[in-house]
Amino acid sequence: MADFLYEDLLPIGEDPTRYRLLTTEGVSTVEGPGGRTFLQVEPEAMRLLTETALHDISHYLRTEHLTQLASILDDPEASNNDKFVALDLLKNANIAAAGVLPMCQDTGTAIVMGKRGQQVLTPGDDEEAIARGVYDAYTRLNLRYSQNAPITMWDEKNTGSNLPAQIELYADTAAGHENSYKFLFMAKGGGSANKSYLFQETKAILNPDSMMQFLEAKIRGIGTAACPPYHLAIVVGGTSAEFALKTAKYASAHYLDELPTEGAITGRGFRDLDLEQKVFELTQKIGIGAQFGGKYFCHDVRVVRLPRHGASLPVAIAVSCSADRQAKAKITPEGVFLEQLEFDPGRFLPEVTDKQLDAETSGVSGTGKGAAVKIDLTKPMPEILAELSKHPVKTRLSLTGPLVVARDIAHSKIKERLDAGEEMPQYLKDHPVYYAGPAKTPDGMASGSFGPTTAGRMDSYVEQFQAAGGSMVMLAKGNRSKQVTDACNAHGGFYLGSIGGPAARLALDCIKNVEVVEYEELGMEAVWKIDVEDFPAFIVVDDKGNDFFAHTGEVTLTIGKRPEPVS
Repeated sequence: MADFLYEDLLPIGEDPTRYRLLTTEGVSTVEGPGGRTFLQVEPEAMRLLTETALHDISHYLRTEHLTQLASILDDPEASNNDKFVALDLLKNANIAAAGVLPMCQDTGTAIVMGKRGQQVLTPGDDEEAIARGVYDAYTRLNLRYSQNAPITMWDEKNTGSNLPAQIELYADTAAGHENSYKFLFMAKGGGSANKSYLFQETKAILNPDSMMQFLEAKIRGIGTAACPPYHLAIVVGGTSAEFALKTAKYASAHYLDELPTEGAITGRGFRDLDLEQKVFELTQKIGIGAQFGGKYFCHDVRVVRLPRHGASLPVAIAVSCSADRQAKAKITPEGVFLEQLEFDPGRFLPEVTDKQLDAETSGVSGTGKGAAVKIDLTKPMPEILAELSKHPVKTRLSLTGPLVVARDIAHSKIKERLDAGEEMPQYLKDHPVYYAGPAKTPDGMASGSFGPTTAGRMDSYVEQFQAAGGSMVMLAKGNRSKQVTDACNAHGGFYLGSIGGPAARLALDCIKNVEVVEYEELGMEAVWKIDVEDFPAFIVVDDKGNDFFAHTGEVTLTIGKRPEPVS
């Protein structure tokens, strides 16, 4: 019989995080039984911490993340597209840091995880105080309400406050943590949340060759809809499927970076640094790059190995996207502390941010303004289509003129009209359609943060809409299915890919006017008309059946294999 051994399943080491003090109010200590000191935390302290955390992660990024973005610009192996995307994301971070426009229009589901020490005292319901902080942040700031409450199984209504939040509080019984209340705050947008995957595998993949081939297939399947470059997390094993998924989410936020780097008979989780490096090199070889081809599909990779039941091998994969929104926090006898994010992202921008390059315009070319084909969206749709038809996939475009904005619910309502025998709305015949949903518009500005949403969610509508004369030019982020390529080939349509991530920059620099066209009651899901200027895009699917992403999902069966030993 084995000896009794115990170790925390995720034994996180010493926290190296830099914190800033928010306040000492609402925090005090009191002596209790047995000479123990107890930490008293008032609800207002948790409310303030939550509101401030959600403000900060909506507008600021970690210094390490910005350093990784800047390094792409200096890498001679990075594609021109990698550099173009990295530069746009750095510009976006600089604009968002002003505290007015959030970095992404999808300001996410608020997720709060807390670990409460044994000698922390709070009056009332901690979850309610935290939820109030979430409410304060989303109703006071220029953020977006994305949460839909189910009224019946089929009917939903936007809650109008972005509540409810996902709040999970745990007891922390570790020695030395008695008088601390520690938190992880996340704002998880739909794009990256939808790229969390669980695979139920077997021991057959627990060897280097099989694991790398398995991971290559799954990584290629992530695609670009969640706005790379990613922080990629992979968890192999788990005492349950849900624990594997949750661990992957924490690992993608770098919350588990201080795990041990080797296993033990206790069954503790650990990071496999060697496999992390191999998978990172794999992501650099698959060619997807930072959204439109290149090297930088990922900034980094975390691989965590967990114990498992002998009959189960869950494998979880998760990403944190270019809106890398998370921050640690803690409440101690010294006060309320929040992770110090980077308040001056402008220092990571190069001295010249818009080089006037005489680069080729076919293909992904340079970071200069002169490297894009200008498309006049004020022209009739047949003329827009004729101009786009002159250029191959991957061509970078600069769009100026009117766009119609419609996403999930609007598409559903228009489909109902078509199914009932009604005509396609004229606005979808006359203008390109941009799949997006804006955040709130700040006072005195034309638009709130207004980046693209995931195109794939609208794939099932394309054939019917194009057959009825609408959606001939579509603009969004990420790759599309073959049914979209086939529809564009049959009807002469195009799908243009926009850069996922720089929603604040698009609002400030490119969107000049926003007005509601239809379904105003749907809020951010309404049909809008916007006027844009020099809006960046790429031809991804053309009218000849070409798709830039068509081969990015094909596993090579060699990239993911270890090199044969040299005899």
